[in-house]
Amino acid sequence: MENFWFNVDYGMNHVLDINAYDHVLFLVVLTIPYIFKDWKRVLLLVSVFTIGHTLSLALAAYGAISVSADLVEFLIALTILIVALFNVFTAGKGAKNEKIGVLFISTLFFGLVHGLGFAREFKMFVGGSDSKLVPLLEFALGIEIAQIIIVFVVLFLGFLFQTVFRFSKRDWIMVVSSVVVGLVIPMLLTSNIW
Repeated sequence: MENFWFNVDYGMNHVLDINAYDHVLFLVVLTIPYIFKDWKRVLLLVSVFTIGHTLSLALAAYGAISVSADLVEFLIALTILIVALFNVFTAGKGAKNEKIGVLFISTLFFGLVHGLGFAREFKMFVGGSDSKLVPLLEFALGIEIAQIIIVFVVLFLGFLFQTVFRFSKRDWIMVVSSVVVGLVIPMLLTSNIW
């Protein structure tokens, strides 16, 4: 049981680490167009994202796929930029007007990319151990718990800014997404892929 909590905590801390905020930024731009009443849609989106990153994490952990760390870091930053720009250009149009198929397929794909980023950390975590399945599931559970915390905080801040501070939904989405674009562009420009 001690290993269980250690592995879950390790997964949570990997996502919530202030020095590795790329995953947090992706969750922010994924969640920002929604409010609490959209919780089912947000839960479904985050679940699809989780399926994607858990699948690629498992494939990478078992050596079925291997992608250079520099390319993965670049692609993660690119996924954040794409979603943030999508938000900027569609702000105020309403989450209900989005095509579910395209949104969910792209979220699944972006999850696959992010899972490759988790894989590097997971491989260092388990080392050369033969037993990877249980730690992998526990690590993934920690990631999921951290994601739920982030999504809740984003939804709460959206509620606070839109009701207490009277930001329009459009302005809220535009401001937060623009800030994220400003944070991600330097990540892309300083990437080791160049």
